[in-house]
Amino acid sequence: MSIYINKDNSFEQATLSRDCPHCGAHAQLVPIATPTFTALAAAQPRRVGLVFRCAACNEPRFMRATVRSVGPDRIELSSQLTEIERAPTPFQYDYLPAHVALLFREAMACYAAGYYNAFAAMSRRTIEAALDEVGRNAKLRWYDLYKDAVRIGAVDDELAQSVEIILFGGTATLPEIDADHAAVLIEVLKDMLYQWYVRTAKLRAALKMRRYFAGDGASKITPIGRPNRRAESA
Repeated sequence: MSIYINKDNSFEQATLSRDCPHCGAHAQLVPIATPTFTALAAAQPRRVGLVFRCAACNEPRFMRATVRSVGPDRIELSSQLTEIERAPTPFQYDYLPAHVALLFREAMACYAAGYYNAFAAMSRRTIEAALDEVGRNAKLRWYDLYKDAVRIGAVDDELAQSVEIILFGGTATLPEIDADHAAVLIEVLKDMLYQWYVRTAKLRAALKMRRYFAGDGASKITPIGRPNRRAESA
């Protein structure tokens, strides 16, 4: 269903809901700033900007819509809205080596801005930096992480091949990608970095803590059911 701006500047749209990148809720988009009929009728642009708020968290959502037609009483806009601003994708960057984290942050910024081919290039640089940090001999183990991610995610062969070339293609020319390819690439890359760095660090910390309590700490704890020696001697 189209969106309409009427001559009296009233705004008509069907209930519109999207997943919010700020709070994660699937919530209604409530219009808070729309162009006037007079301004659009005079300029007759191809696209217009709209501002909504998330009904769940009240964060602003900036959108772009295509102008379908300009009539004497109302202007019709496409209901297919393009997001202008995206919230950064969260990740536990502190677990990454500094140089890897720097490149990965830039990759994520490219993705958030919608520069998908730049995102692909920065994704390759991120993996190359990670391999330089851990040693090229670990490349097969990183490749296994990639294979696990596409297998678990049930990624089709065409998309998986594009992601593989981007991440491990070396000097091969990067394929051009669209939003769909980028959506797969970002999740695969996040999973690989999480498995190698975040999961490893958290598991080692947990094991270290468990072994501490199982060793030196355990001797200071009286097990349930063991009689108190002082009580016995008394």
